[in-house]
Amino acid sequence: MTRTLHLNAFLMNTGHHEASWRLPESDPHAHVDLAHYVRLARTAERGTFDSLFLADGPQLWSNLAQRPAGALEPLTLLTALATATEHIGLIATASTSYNSPYNLARRFASLDIVSGGRAGWNIVTTAGAEAARNFGLDAEPAHAERYARAAEFLDVALKLWDSWEDDAVVADKTAGVWGDDSKIHPPRHRGTYFSVAGALNVPRTPQGYPLLVQAGSSDDGKAFAARYAEAVFTAQQTLGDAQAFYRDLKSRTLRAGRDPEHVKVLPGIVPVLGSTEAEARAAERLLEDHIVYDHGVARLESLLQLPAGTLELDGPLPADLPPESAVEGAKSRYTLVVELARRERLTVRELIGRLGGGRGHLTFAGTPEQVAGQIETWFTEGAADGFNIMPAVLPSGLEAFVDHVVPILRRRGLFREEYCPRRTLRERYGLPRPANQYLTPASV
Repeated sequence: MTRTLHLNAFLMNTGHHEASWRLPESDPHAHVDLAHYVRLARTAERGTFDSLFLADGPQLWSNLAQRPAGALEPLTLLTALATATEHIGLIATASTSYNSPYNLARRFASLDIVSGGRAGWNIVTTAGAEAARNFGLDAEPAHAERYARAAEFLDVALKLWDSWEDDAVVADKTAGVWGDDSKIHPPRHRGTYFSVAGALNVPRTPQGYPLLVQAGSSDDGKAFAARYAEAVFTAQQTLGDAQAFYRDLKSRTLRAGRDPEHVKVLPGIVPVLGSTEAEARAAERLLEDHIVYDHGVARLESLLQLPAGTLELDGPLPADLPPESAVEGAKSRYTLVVELARRERLTVRELIGRLGGGRGHLTFAGTPEQVAGQIETWFTEGAADGFNIMPAVLPSGLEAFVDHVVPILRRRGLFREEYCPRRTLRERYGLPRPANQYLTPASV
């Protein structure tokens, strides 16, 4: 069977580059403008993307001086976008650390029903003391504990989504019978972190449950992905690292008793396009010229868990950084950033410039042919099942990708020409609708 490239549009206010908001074309208020997101969603749908994605966290990101901060709650925003689109999948980030299973399962089920089967959940465990203090905690829970809670959270959510059989609604007006109580299965769950008794108050959805997405690349994250995830957003800087991650995750998935084809690996790429390579490089330099390096230094010191004032802008990273095992936050991103700086012998200034576009995701400046070639190489050489497209500037970067890169991918036979009608998000990713766990195989 011919493999199909998957494309997801990662939408972030004025773009992924931290200086994108400073360009003349950018609207500094776009992060709370519904019309802006409707335009982006319709552009991605015009490009026949599988899905779009909104990041989120239960805290105020960065500082107000650096870039547009704060964001509309993603499930609320995606419900609005569901009415403005027809085909594209709608993936929201939500934390297992700072939500309850019942309420979150209900909200995702509602989005799946409203959108006709297009909902996805990017499952995060949420690192950082700032978020913890917003929920009455003095510090973030330990890394392993966050993943243990996440596993139980998802087990409960799956029970809730399956708590209605598909044919529980009878709707027999003559007999006066609306539903069949024998087809309702309350979870009656009592575990380490959660106690949930009753069935969900939303029927089983078009997809059964949302597409399950995960983005952690630590050992705990990969173990969680192998057990649950159906799409994985990841960050690698080199083809070799991407191939190693791809092989590792697929083998872990097989060992977990799942089909490796049922988890799609989508690395992030920040494409900076120009009609010539020189034009693309100039666009990249323009963005780097608008970086405020004081912000970048503070952010890098926070990631590396260094005291303020440690880093010298035109010097290298310190030689005695702590190992990943000592980091309780974003472990995999910590390692990626340190390895990038060491491998390419970057100064702090150069490292901040490299991170400004994608925070560790691959940034690639070039012509549409070159960007399409990079995508094709990673796709055909065992590094990716598709890509998380992260335009440096929005909306122009997404429009340029749809207008100039997507047609090349189509000509090369890598990407669809049009949507098949009435497909759910799972079907677009080549995934089956899950069976209800409460039914025996003979009764399904």
